Amino acid sequence: MRAEARLNEVVVSVTNSGDGIPPHDLPHVFERFYRVEKSRDRSRGGAGIGLAIVKELVEAGGGRVGVDSNQGLTRFWFSLPPG
Repeated sequence: MRAEARLNEVVVSVTNSGDGIPPHDLPHVFERFYRVEKSRDRSRGGAGIGLAIVKELVEAGGGRVGVDSNQGLTRFWFSLPPG
């Protein structure tokens, strides 16, 4: 995990390695009930609402969320205005 203070925001990011997220799935990962791995059911992969909740909370605080994934690294981030 990493936190970085910028001029008009604070950015927190979490990066992991693994299979990554296919490019066509990236625009959808913050949608409710969306699962990148379609074969998982709720008992093995969650309900697909966690990132949607994160997005709602961060945006309610005036921030933004995002995800980047390539070459085996995935980085989820959110930013919030200072103070």
